[in-house]
Amino acid sequence: MKIGILVGREETFPPALINEINRRKAGVTAEYVRVGGIRMAEPCEYDLIIDRISHEVPFYRAYLKNAVLSGSRVINNPFWCSADDKFFNYSLAVKMGIAVPRTVLLPQKAYKEGVVAESLRNLKYPLNWDEILDYVGLPAFMKPHDGGGWRGVSRIDTREELMRKFDESGSDCMVLQEYIPFDHYVRSYCIGKKEVCPMPYDPIFRRYLVVDDYLDPQTDARVRRETILINKALGYDINTVEFAIADGVPYAIDYMNPAPDADWWSVGSVYFKWMVEKVADLAIDAALHGERAPESYRWDEFLKC
Repeated sequence: MKIGILVGREETFPPALINEINRRKAGVTAEYVRVGGIRMAEPCEYDLIIDRISHEVPFYRAYLKNAVLSGSRVINNPFWCSADDKFFNYSLAVKMGIAVPRTVLLPQKAYKEGVVAESLRNLKYPLNWDEILDYVGLPAFMKPHDGGGWRGVSRIDTREELMRKFDESGSDCMVLQEYIPFDHYVRSYCIGKKEVCPMPYDPIFRRYLVVDDYLDPQTDARVRRETILINKALGYDINTVEFAIADGVPYAIDYMNPAPDADWWSVGSVYFKWMVEKVADLAIDAALHGERAPESYRWDEFLKC
């Protein structure tokens, strides 16, 4: 059986993962995916693919969906990733009883060619910014409603900044989110919807920290429990949940990270070793025992793959 690793600019995690899988001699071999033009409904040579880049390359995303159709398992599921967005995630967490900063979805500032005033007759205009700010408060953060990481994220301290950043957002659909004055901050990695490692993180300097007993036992248990709850709900096998923790309450502020940081130079040696081992465990088990594509060709069935 073969596992394929689909990668982007990462330099240390992919070869370490390939070496770890092959070193175990578990009846599965791993290698980098090689792909060119793909024929429709073409079989895939890999039993399982670990995807680290398709969120940035549409060709890869389409290739992975075709691979699932042919019976391959893909981590993370490209069908779910294609349908995901942060605003839905925030609303979902609220429904599950998880603390989330107050968040508002904003209409786009600009639109693609062909979208004219008549196309937007359902929109309320102008926006009631006073009402929005009364709900969210300042300071706040503005960020795209789709995509992970820090792309397009801005801290907003004044109404004037809000107007300027909104004008600069262009055709991106943005959310405005309450700032949580945190005393602790973690990126909680989750592998296989069961293995969790809350990693202390400095969001200002964007660096991981190794701190013993960073969270008290009660908060640590809640972070772990809610990390698993979120990833089970969203169907992610590899993901991070970022929690800003204030007065013992973990607020889930971002959990759409289907290809989270994993390079050694980024996460550090302690967390790197944990990730390589846990992802290897997941990949081998999923390749040998994971479910294949359903025979019923419906989008909702592929979400379960």
